[in-house]
Amino acid sequence: MSTRPVAATETLTAEEIRARSESITEDLKKYADRAEADRRLCRESVELIRTNGLLRTVQPRSCGGHELPFRSYIDVLAAVGEGCSATAWVLGVWHAHSWLMGHFPEQAQRDVYADNPDTFVSAVIAPRGKAVRQSDGSYILNGFWPFGSGCEHSQWLILGAEIFDESGEKIDEADLLMPTAAIDILGDWNVAGLQGTGSHSLVAKDVRVPAHRYLSLPRLIEREAPAYKDEGTGWVTLSQAVPVLAICLVGGALGVARAALKEFKRLIPGKLVPYTSHVAEDWIPVQAALGSAAAEIHAAELVMYGMADDIDRYARQNEAMPMEMRGRIRMDCCLSVKMLLDAVDKLYHYAGAGALSLKNTLQRASRDLHATNMHALLMYDASAEIYGRILLGKGSNSPII
Repeated sequence: MSTRPVAATETLTAEEIRARSESITEDLKKYADRAEADRRLCRESVELIRTNGLLRTVQPRSCGGHELPFRSYIDVLAAVGEGCSATAWVLGVWHAHSWLMGHFPEQAQRDVYADNPDTFVSAVIAPRGKAVRQSDGSYILNGFWPFGSGCEHSQWLILGAEIFDESGEKIDEADLLMPTAAIDILGDWNVAGLQGTGSHSLVAKDVRVPAHRYLSLPRLIEREAPAYKDEGTGWVTLSQAVPVLAICLVGGALGVARAALKEFKRLIPGKLVPYTSHVAEDWIPVQAALGSAAAEIHAAELVMYGMADDIDRYARQNEAMPMEMRGRIRMDCCLSVKMLLDAVDKLYHYAGAGALSLKNTLQRASRDLHATNMHALLMYDASAEIYGRILLGKGSNSPII
C-alpha cells in the first residue's frame, strides 16, 4: 500500500491510478474473508479505496474526479478484483454512480461533492419505485429496491422510479438522488455469491426529493440529457450511458479470474490424481484445462479493453454510438463474464475436492462469478437476443441498450 494518501484535490493520471490500484491488491486479500463473513465490505478496504483515490477514477472533474478513460477503469477494477471480489464489485458500481452524477444538475453535484469529492454514492438505477411530482416541482418517493450494493458505506443514494403527476398519469422514468440517511436499509443480504458486497434491500417511505436531484432515464439513455449538450461537460461524461452502466459491472470479474488462475498454478505442482498413478501437472486433462482457462481469461481481457476503447473513442468525439455497437457492447459484457466463469469453473473442478474448503479462493471465485453472471444486465441469453434482433434489422426489444 502507498504510504501517502491521495488528497481529495489531487488528480491522478492513468499510470498513477493503475499503480495505486496494484499496490493494494495484497492488502485487500487480508479482508476478503471478513467481508464475506460480515456480508459487507470491511472499513479497511473502503479506506484503501478512498485514500488511494480509486473512487474518483471516472468521476467528472467538475465533481472533483480524475475523469480518466474507461480503459483505466478496467485497470483499476482488475487489480482490486485480484485482492477482493466483493470490493471490486462495489467499487465498479460506485464508479458507475460517480459517472452518473455528471448528468445531474450542478446543484445536485454540489450537494454531494462540495465538501468531499470522495463521497460514496450507491444506487439501484432501475425504476422500481414510484414518485409523484408535487406542485412545487419536488417529488414524493416510495418504493422497495433490492441489491443496493455498498449502501452501508454510502452517504448518498440514487434510486430509480416511475414518475407520475398528481393526477396519476405516468410522465417519465427517472433516477432520484437523496441522502442515504433518508432510506431504510433492511439488512437482508443473505446469499451464496458476492456475499461481501452488502447489497441489502432499500425502502423509501414518503421521501421528498428536490427538483434539482432528478435525472430522466430515457433522456440519459438517448443522449438527450442536458450534460450532453453543455460545452463545459468533460469528455468522459459524454460516454453512451448503457454501455457505461454495463461495463462498470464486469471489470472486477477479470481480476477474480486472474487470481483464480494464479491460485490453481500454485496448488497443482506435486498434487496427485487420486486412485491413479498420475501427478496432476503431468496429466493431460489438467494441462488442457489450464491452457483453455488461461486463453479464456485472456480473451475476456481483450474484449473488455476493446469495449472500453470503443466507449472512450465515441465519448472523445461526443458522438452517439450506432445501435449495432450499443447492442454488441451489451453482448460483449455478458460474453466476457461468461468466459471468465467458464474458465474458473474448469480450474475449480480440476483443483480437486480440496478446493471445496471455504478457505480456498477458488470456491469463492466460482460463486462470485456465478453471481456476477446472474445480474439482470449480464444475462447472456437476453443480451444475445437483443443483439441478434438488432443485427437482423428488427430493433431492440429493450430500452436498456
